[in-house]
Amino acid sequence: MTSNFPLISVIIAVYNREQYLAEAIESVLAQTYPAIELIVVDDGSSDRSAEVAQRYPITYHFQRNGGISSARNAGISLATGEFLAFLDSDDIWVVDKLSKQMAVFESDPNLEAVFGYAQQFYSPELDETFRQRIRCPEQPIAAHISSAMLIKRTAFLRIGVFDTQLKAGIDMSWYISAIEHHIQQVTLPDVVYCRRLHEKNNGITERHNGNQRLYLLKGKLDRQRANQSSSIQGF
Repeated sequence: MTSNFPLISVIIAVYNREQYLAEAIESVLAQTYPAIELIVVDDGSSDRSAEVAQRYPITYHFQRNGGISSARNAGISLATGEFLAFLDSDDIWVVDKLSKQMAVFESDPNLEAVFGYAQQFYSPELDETFRQRIRCPEQPIAAHISSAMLIKRTAFLRIGVFDTQLKAGIDMSWYISAIEHHIQQVTLPDVVYCRRLHEKNNGITERHNGNQRLYLLKGKLDRQRANQSSSIQGF
């Protein structure tokens, strides 16, 4: 039934997300695209994440805690699909995310990656204090991050794996590298995933690492200047 469809390897890295993991997994298994292998990499969770994950027909892999980049990279090493996709363990895909993105690939064989829009939402258990402290945008936003991406495996490996030295700005770092490698990409105008806002979001709990984002942008500018200088000298 699925032999005519390229296989997509979906990787969920999880660390102590038992409360949300089931919804993330089910949003992958409910995809209208028929050829999917789901790999859940447990990054040393001490809660019931393993129990939740192993209820489902997935590939489950446990490792010592090494961070989200390490867990994603471990998932990539286990993947067998022609395409790669990633989902954070506290977020949710819309049901036709992969189908819509694969349709774009079918229309343009030269494409390497397809992104989409994200709709943010408050997790139902949040109290009003949190909702007043953290703003949730009402409008979807273009998302050039891993949870909104479908990418050819060959293109991903050409660009390189996720940086295990970073604690914040991991997706930004990878996307900057993708741009520098001249990735052939498009962004669908459709919402492809829903980003859950809750008290333990990586983006919220790691704001003290915000300087890393500035470091990433500075690094990109430095490389651009170096390339321009080399071009001038070689003229």
